[in-house]
Amino acid sequence: MSQEDRIRWDQRYRDGAYATREHPSAFLQERLPWIGRPQPGSLALDLACGRGRNALFLARQGFRVDAVDISAEALQGAREVAEAAALDDIRWTLHDLDEGLDGIAQPQQQPRPYDLALIMRYLDLSLLQAAADCLQPGGHLLCEVHLQTELPVAGPGNPAFRAAPGEVKQAASGLQILLYQEGLIQDPDGETVCLARLHARRPH
Repeated sequence: MSQEDRIRWDQRYRDGAYATREHPSAFLQERLPWIGRPQPGSLALDLACGRGRNALFLARQGFRVDAVDISAEALQGAREVAEAAALDDIRWTLHDLDEGLDGIAQPQQQPRPYDLALIMRYLDLSLLQAAADCLQPGGHLLCEVHLQTELPVAGPGNPAFRAAPGEVKQAASGLQILLYQEGLIQDPDGETVCLARLHARRPH
């Protein structure tokens, strides 16, 4: 993203964007039993984490989490919530995902192998393969993005910020697809959204 994009996102979070969305992703909660309880040291990667609702949830489940976002404002708010809840197994990383994933976990090193990677409502299909490459063999990938539709739904008005039908599944080629869905979903806040949802696993 450009510096202007970074400033815009910081201002949106400063103005209270997503401040009331504290619940973790319903898709994450639904699929976690299929992923299984984390073992000691299990590591999760939350890309475009925003205010950290999913990273905080995963830390409460027992994961160590690398949470990444371009907005320092969002990460600061998330860090404060984590500190108040004594959740110290989250590494908050300021990073522009347009620059790829190299070095996000530790400076000057390749990303660590993860047991779980999340891409929730952030459209960059090139990240699917990049995130999959960060997984342990058998590691899980969850992705949920807004889908193009003519129906009156919540979410981005610009179709450029929505995936075309089938695009997410195509981007996951080479992974073992455990679940793929496209269609209308009602969010916990009552809004109707049109989503593509993917749960895939890196082959052993």
